[in-house]
Amino acid sequence: MTRVLTVARSVLIDVSPEAAYRAVSRPGDMGRWSPENLGTAEGTPDGPAERGTTFVGRNKRGAFRWTTRCTVTAADPGRRFAFRVHAIGLKRPRLRGPIATWEYAFEPEGSGTRVTETWTDDRRAWPDLVAGVFDRIVTSGSTFADFQARNIEKTLRNLKRELEATAPR
Repeated sequence: MTRVLTVARSVLIDVSPEAAYRAVSRPGDMGRWSPENLGTAEGTPDGPAERGTTFVGRNKRGAFRWTTRCTVTAADPGRRFAFRVHAIGLKRPRLRGPIATWEYAFEPEGSGTRVTETWTDDRRAWPDLVAGVFDRIVTSGSTFADFQARNIEKTLRNLKRELEATAPR
């Protein structure tokens, strides 16, 4: 079976596209919403990241911890934010190669914003069988597509809850 290389989910949030963008474009804050991300390593600029910004993400899954090096590939305020993960490691991201791309789209809808989060598996050179075995080992039995779909849904629920709770009325 061919593996799924892209997963996307969306949620309607009762804030402006600019407000949603400001939150998501701060990589250090992602740990507040994501079930797997812990934010960024020290030294990451505070504030919305610009295209070309590189940052080190901190992540966890159960007791396992790792870091990733990422580069912002799109930073269009109120419209789109994306970054590419291109290195991974335990304490420092040393193993280089295409890993994943994360993208967030912000579309006005009624009085709010439809936020769509998309994960793309950039491990295209991996044979499907090898990726399938690896994925099931590191996710306790899931494909990365299924695992990321659940993570995206949790992230978007948490983002919606926080942004709507703090939005000016």
